[in-house]
Amino acid sequence: MQKPVLAVAAFALAMVFTVGLAAQKTTHIHPGQGGSPHDRTEWTIDGANISIEYGRPFLNGRKLGRVIAPYKREWRTGADEATTLKTDKPLKFGTLAVPAGTYTLYTIPDEKEWVLAISRNVGQWGIPVQQDKDVGRVKMGVAPTSASVEQLTISIDDTPAGGTLRIEWGPASASVPFTVG
Repeated sequence: MQKPVLAVAAFALAMVFTVGLAAQKTTHIHPGQGGSPHDRTEWTIDGANISIEYGRPFLNGRKLGRVIAPYKREWRTGADEATTLKTDKPLKFGTLAVPAGTYTLYTIPDEKEWVLAISRNVGQWGIPVQQDKDVGRVKMGVAPTSASVEQLTISIDDTPAGGTLRIEWGPASASVPFTVG
């Protein structure tokens, strides 16, 4: 009698790990013109298929907020062409409603708070930002990372209430929660 119970338990455990692994997929797109690799990462959050394509620069000794991603200035949030968000379901970042579609993400970094800008203007090269094409902007909380993050990383954490978009680089982890629908 114990063998079937153990087999069922092992299968259930394998399914839990498989579901967790299937929730995120990262694909290398190209090496980038300036040496920063470009990746697409995909998640499934509450039935929404979400992907982000971005250039992943390295700090290479540069200081965040000064030479790279200057504080209080719009930043392409990556390297080379603008960072792109695609979603097949509406998302809501605080009070900012984002319909299903394709968008460009920008940020305005600062030491204590970042601003996430979501733009309808897609296909452009990084900056300048055309604010008249923004869907809107939302504040992001900033916390220190446990160790400096050498290469820009954008991720989404699955949460009971939806998800959290996280941008980590250098000593900073900027995040904003969102819901689906």
